[in-house]
Amino acid sequence: MTVFLNGQFVAEAQATVSVFDRSFLYGDGLFETMLVSNGKPFRWTQHMDRLERGAKFLGIQIPFARDALAKFAAELTARNQLADALLRLTLSRGIGVRGYSPKGADKPTLVMTMHPFAASSSGSLPRWRARTASAHLPADEPLAQFKTCNKLAQILARSQADAAGADEALLLNTDGFVVEGASSNLFWIERGAVCTPPLASGILAGVTREVVRELYPKLKLSCREENIRPADLSRADAVFLALSSHGIVELTDIDGAKLGSSVHVPLLSQAYWLQVRAECG
Repeated sequence: MTVFLNGQFVAEAQATVSVFDRSFLYGDGLFETMLVSNGKPFRWTQHMDRLERGAKFLGIQIPFARDALAKFAAELTARNQLADALLRLTLSRGIGVRGYSPKGADKPTLVMTMHPFAASSSGSLPRWRARTASAHLPADEPLAQFKTCNKLAQILARSQADAAGADEALLLNTDGFVVEGASSNLFWIERGAVCTPPLASGILAGVTREVVRELYPKLKLSCREENIRPADLSRADAVFLALSSHGIVELTDIDGAKLGSSVHVPLLSQAYWLQVRAECG
């Protein structure tokens, strides 16, 4: 694979970053992962909006203009000859003085990588098993709005899910509410309404989450944001996740307890992939 590294296209084996890079040392950076369909990134603008907000919050200067990055991404896709893939953009503060202070780190590192990924856009709905993680996310955490390079809570959660033979981990926040998956946003259906936790619960404002919210009126579904306890989630009519790679995924069980299903979940999934095709061709 070819990699984009600080303005250059290089072979994967030659794509190296300094051991003194702050993203490696402290997780001092941001990333975005987006679906590429028909050779085009889906919702590029929304991903860049979040990256720019995160960079402003952390005080990191993005070294390339948005239009230039879009051209680089298109060329990277062409060089790798990938029509369907996942594109990851990573922004690091770069190299600075020793210690936590960001002083002197004024040359950010920007990398884009790709790998083949054919999502299930044929109409078949992915179905996963979930495991509740022991790690808790802080409620009302401003950093949760961005995809920072420090994801230890999610890594630990996913490790527990892997050990249990589950496909995804669910995390609670410090108030005891179920808030999101390790790499996904959480939704559930209750009395005909689609529900999802509010951003203030400490969740990522996922790009796919927003696409799902756009689909509600098209399917004449009511929606609301609210918090939910683990026991109440297990009694929901249906539970599903939203993430850039797979779109919508229905959960079949949590911690071994079987979950219900709803016709609205496959309908939302179909509407999601229609939206992807409409925007990417």
